[in-house]
Amino acid sequence: MASSIAIIDYGMGNLRSVAKALEYVAPDARVRVTQHRHDILQADRVVFPGQGSIRDCLHELRRWNLVDVVREAALSKPFLGLCLGPQALLDFSEENGGMECLGVLPGRVVWFGELRDPATGERLKVPHMGWNQVHQLHQHPLWRGIPQDSRFYFVHSYYLQPADPTLAVGSTAYGFDFTSAIARHNIFAVQFHPEKSAQAGLRLLANFAEWNP
Repeated sequence: MASSIAIIDYGMGNLRSVAKALEYVAPDARVRVTQHRHDILQADRVVFPGQGSIRDCLHELRRWNLVDVVREAALSKPFLGLCLGPQALLDFSEENGGMECLGVLPGRVVWFGELRDPATGERLKVPHMGWNQVHQLHQHPLWRGIPQDSRFYFVHSYYLQPADPTLAVGSTAYGFDFTSAIARHNIFAVQFHPEKSAQAGLRLLANFAEWNP
């Protein structure tokens, strides 16, 4: 039987782009964009995308009664968080004056603030936007076939600060080295957009479609 991948639809994120990319790399999988609890919890794998404000993300999750569904899926099956997804999984975000997040993984989401290039002293733009390298800190099945320091596409003003350093599996330099990928057990979550990241991003999605933690 073909595996199934549920993309959680709470009204935010590049849902169609993520679905198209997964359909391309895993043509035998059943990819479904869905808001339905049953579909999400019955799927073999779950993708939690997102972009924009963490406040809006949490508001929409509550509006669609998906908070507990996200937590349950993140504890029970291969789970991939994208962009805003990993931020929502942590305990707390500094955005909007500070707010509690889902608390699936320990850590905070922190504003970049005023950044300067350590080499030139020039001010760096926030949000961090565009292509940047991701340095793989640990071996992981989702890094398979992706060369070290490959470039991925980012758009964000806040970064991940995991409370447990062992959660960090990828880092990126932008003024300083920040955590750009986290993982624990069945969860893998990235600050960048693999669906917009050409061959490296497609390879990561293909690895996820085959991942059996």
